Amino acid sequence: MIILGAGNIFLEGLNKIVDTGNTILWTYIIIGSLIGLGLFFTIRTRFVQFRLFGEMFKVISEKKDNEKGISAFQAFTISTASRVGTGNLTGVALAIAVGGPGAVFWMWLIALLGMATSFIESTLAQIYKVKDGDTFRGGPAYYMEKALKNRKLGIVFAILLTLCFGLIFNAVQANTITVAFENAFGTNKLLLGVIIALLAGVIFFGGVHRIAKVTQVIVPVMAIMYLLVAFYVIIMNISQIPAVFSLIISSAFGVNEVFGGLVGAAIMQGVRRGLFSNEAGMGSVPNAAATANVSHPAKQGLVQSLGVFLDTIVICSATAFIILLTDVYTIHDLTGIQLTQGALEVHVGSWAPSFVAIAILFFAFSSIVGNYYYGETNIEFIREGSTWLTLYRLLVVGMVIFGSVAKVALVWDMADLFMGLMAVLNLVVIFLIGKVAYQALDDYVAQRKAGKNPVFYAKNIPGLTDTECWEQEETERQK
Repeated sequence: MIILGAGNIFLEGLNKIVDTGNTILWTYIIIGSLIGLGLFFTIRTRFVQFRLFGEMFKVISEKKDNEKGISAFQAFTISTASRVGTGNLTGVALAIAVGGPGAVFWMWLIALLGMATSFIESTLAQIYKVKDGDTFRGGPAYYMEKALKNRKLGIVFAILLTLCFGLIFNAVQANTITVAFENAFGTNKLLLGVIIALLAGVIFFGGVHRIAKVTQVIVPVMAIMYLLVAFYVIIMNISQIPAVFSLIISSAFGVNEVFGGLVGAAIMQGVRRGLFSNEAGMGSVPNAAATANVSHPAKQGLVQSLGVFLDTIVICSATAFIILLTDVYTIHDLTGIQLTQGALEVHVGSWAPSFVAIAILFFAFSSIVGNYYYGETNIEFIREGSTWLTLYRLLVVGMVIFGSVAKVALVWDMADLFMGLMAVLNLVVIFLIGKVAYQALDDYVAQRKAGKNPVFYAKNIPGLTDTECWEQEETERQK
């Protein structure tokens, strides 16, 4: 009894700390930072996400120059595997349930501005990446060490990311899968969790190349399947689409009388769930961007900018329309994945919960794989060695099993807290060293205008140092 009482006191205290931290971060810091810096990066790059939108589709399909690293498309699928998950099906539903339809508008806004932010952080990750055998690795921890000359700050970020993505987020992903399957098929949550953990473990121990091979198959297939169903729903309700847009816009600014009191909640939920879904500015995606073997860092910046668009403007919007084309979201007993399942069932019939369960299996499982890799590359930053990596892999497998059966209200809140801390730290850093990314973008555009396939060397930016891959790249190309 004493131990149980102490445990309850500990959980209550932890809840208060997490709630206080989230209140401070999300009320006073994160929202203003994401919107303000997103707007700053958009203007500073001369609206890169819009003027080079077509270019994004060109560079995503480029092949590698040699056998090192992975392709631009494979790096894109690793990052999309992490992005596209519970945030797209569950997060959108949570945002609408708590913040009303207006939350969707703020998700759109944070994504459009976040495309510029993602370009900056991913370009920086490419510039400061390091060699790892026949592959590459990098991310915020690496550019904190190399550009700011502050390894300790990099270690702090690496710890935050490893805990957040490798452990906490993966518990959330596993929980969403098992809840959806229990709702659709009555599946035993523990048994399914063990199966998911074993499958994930096989991929984890196969390294980045196996991760890339898995995600480049799963990500396109799952996205296309889900979007086809969503497209069918939209076509069948095409006459109601203008009304849905009107509902979203009016609710976002408090004009709609039903949702007028939810403006603050709409902004909070839209930004919060938008960041959880597309990760722009959080500092996670640059870890995948750094793995790509491309001829110019800006190419991967453009690719990852496109990833934000695909995640939020396309896939999250698909879920939003599925929900808002019904009145199921007004039933307060439904939230999260059950809301998405219930809304789709109205459109297509009783097979919808099963389809959503299968879709979330692919979405969330690929996120587990992508999230794991982010932690791996940061474990290697902190300390290289197979022992630490093996321990981390076993911990992730354990968290997948734990998350599959746990009540994860606290885990979701902890995920928000760690996600917020990561975003604040990363946003400050890319603001401080963003000049390097701007110069890389100018170099890329100048070469494109000259009719060249842009190729980057460290000397292209005067004074640029500590970029081992691009200095070696110049030497190797001259041979």
